[in-house]
Amino acid sequence: MRRSQRTRPLAPALIYMGIDELVSRQNADGGWPYHHGSSWTEPTAYAVLALLAAGARTPATKGLGWLRAARRRDGGWPPRPGIDESSWVTALVALIPSSDLGGGMHDGAIRWLLATKGEESSWAYRLREWLLGNPVSPELEYPGWPWIPGAAAWVGPTSLAILALDNECRRGPGGSPEDSLVAAAQSRIAEGRKFLMRRMCREGGWNHGSVRALGYEAEPYPETTGMALAALGGQRSPELDRALAVARRFLDECRSADALNWLRLGLSAHGQLPAGFCPPSGIRYHTVPELALDLVVSEAGLRRKLLGTGAGQRATGRALAGALRDHS
Repeated sequence: MRRSQRTRPLAPALIYMGIDELVSRQNADGGWPYHHGSSWTEPTAYAVLALLAAGARTPATKGLGWLRAARRRDGGWPPRPGIDESSWVTALVALIPSSDLGGGMHDGAIRWLLATKGEESSWAYRLREWLLGNPVSPELEYPGWPWIPGAAAWVGPTSLAILALDNECRRGPGGSPEDSLVAAAQSRIAEGRKFLMRRMCREGGWNHGSVRALGYEAEPYPETTGMALAALGGQRSPELDRALAVARRFLDECRSADALNWLRLGLSAHGQLPAGFCPPSGIRYHTVPELALDLVVSEAGLRRKLLGTGAGQRATGRALAGALRDHS
């Protein structure tokens, strides 16, 4: 189907229906499941972000209570209560405004992110490789973020951590953290973006991890390409132009709700999302994260259209963080 055939005006009624659907999936404990069943941190964080952006504060407040109770003593969040380890989902929670989550918890999440990096960037790993006579691969030069501490860095968690830290550096007057925290965040953002650029596939776009696997060139995937482009918003280079071309191709071909969400965010971060674009009919949002992220992107796009904001499409590129700033 051609792009022009699936470009239609945003309908506020569809957004309200999406909010109702999201609220209907909330568990009695205040959290959200992926599909059904017990609550997990990832879907709960996405749902809270979407509902805060939409101004639905009552269900969002219940979700915030669940997240506060799930926090670990190290300042991070586990995938779900009962798992005794903080993980990448801490970046999602860190995207929630400090005024909603709580200043102490928010700063703790930022500090956890600053202290976490892929195992391949540790001194122990690099010393072992040096003793074995193995040269350091260029793609391992800069640190990224892992799914869990002690594992290798990947594109997905690195992109989310960059978005969270970038939002931290953009906090408004009266909410700015101490200068040392901002400086550390800016340093990790710069390193993380270099990590992503080194992990770009040869044709442009991103795979989940290495640019080469078992001796073969890795092919890009739509969701990771969108995530990396969102984290690289505001950057310019010929390499990024190739990645944007790949993302635009994916946008025409893709039928995955998760991938379309991230492609819209990534392209918008560079002003490359076609005006008025909406996902093609028939896309099914099976999981809470898919539904919630679609609401964040759609709500930001509708507000831009109604208010005529000068920020243009790039505002949607920071929708996970920037869209919330207008409501906090």
